[in-house]
This record gives sequence, C-alpha cells and structure tokens, in this order.
Amino acid sequence: MVDTAEVVVPAQNRPSLVIWGAAGHAMVVADIVRLQNLYHLIGFIDDINMQRHGTKFCDASILGGKEQLAPLLQQGVKHVLLGFGDCQKRLEFTGVLLRLGFLLPTVIHPSAVVAGDSLLGLGTVIAAGGVVNPGVQVGCSVIINTAASVDHECIIGDAAHVCPGARLGGGVILGEAAQVGIGATVVDRVRIGAGVVIGAGAVVVSDIPDHVVAYGVPAKVIRTLDR
Repeated sequence: MVDTAEVVVPAQNRPSLVIWGAAGHAMVVADIVRLQNLYHLIGFIDDINMQRHGTKFCDASILGGKEQLAPLLQQGVKHVLLGFGDCQKRLEFTGVLLRLGFLLPTVIHPSAVVAGDSLLGLGTVIAAGGVVNPGVQVGCSVIINTAASVDHECIIGDAAHVCPGARLGGGVILGEAAQVGIGATVVDRVRIGAGVVIGAGAVVVSDIPDHVVAYGVPAKVIRTLDR
C-alpha cells in the first residue's frame, strides 16, 4: 500500500509558481509551497535589493524585479504568491497581480488546522501550527502566521496579518490590511478597523477605529497612522 504523504509529484507535472518577496517571510512561504507539493517554485521577485537579481535564495533564483511579471506570464507562469509582511503593499499588489491576470493560490502548512467550512481567499497563507476554526471568512492575501489562531465566525479582511502566536476570539472582525502583533490577544466580538497595527502582546478588549496604532494591556489607541 502506498503512503500518499510520501509521494512527490514531479516538478514538470506541477504548475510553476513565483514568490514576490525575497526575505524572511518569503522563506516561510517557500517552505509551505514545497511541503504542499502542489506547485513548482521557480524563483522570487525582489524589488528592494537590485544587486541580488540573478543570485540564489531558498534553493531557487531571484529572477529580478516586478518588471519580470509580464514576461513570466507570457511564458506561461500563472501563479504568484506575495511573500512579504507589509499589509498595505500586499493589499495594493494583490490588485496589481489580479489585473495582470495572475492566479493567487492559497497555501496551507501541513501542520495547520483549518475547519472544513471556513472560507479562505485567494493568495492566503496559513503557516505552521495555524488554526482557523469553523465559520471563519478570510479575505485575499491574508497571513495567518506561525501558531496563530482564529476562532469561530471571525471575519478577516483582505491583506490582514495575524502574527505569530496571536489569538483572535470568536466573532472578531479584522479590517483589511490590519495587523495583530506577535502574541497579542483579541477578545470575542471585537472589531479592529482597517489598516490598524496592534502591538505585540496587547490585549484588545474593545473596538479599535481605522488606521491607528494600539497596544498595551488593555490595548489603547496610541497614535493615528498616515494614510
């Protein structure tokens, strides 16, 4: 009897995929892609460090900057994942990729737990140990990072980031491009606005308005963010 968990699909039989980003989070995304064994990772896009173009990164090549996207599409590379943490940029670049005609796969680490009735948007990444419980709706290009948990009936906006070890109680609404910092806790039924940054270790017990930084125990709004 064949153990299907050990079957490796040959690269030529998998769709080619590129990761946009070439730093720490891109390493995490690349690892998940390889473990899932559904796509053939052919390289990375790096718009920050031009001197790295053509060099090796995570056992693949840095292909160049975003100017490579159109040629890649013409060559039949249709799948791209965003591999960086900046929520506003992920929101912006998701639109860019969709307008160009790329497909954004959803990737889930084998150790993550995702309820069967949860809805995961295009380009979302669920990292090792992540938990997404029943009735959750997750937007596009969301990061549920290492050992983060999203409890029942939460609604997570596009390009939001639930950072490593963060915990969302049931029925939380997290706005688009909002970030819940490492180890933070959000109690049930709280709404966190669009573009919000919740600091590491915060405990959020009441609603947070759009485009602010909040932290502390309990979390308080510290300042407004430029838009």
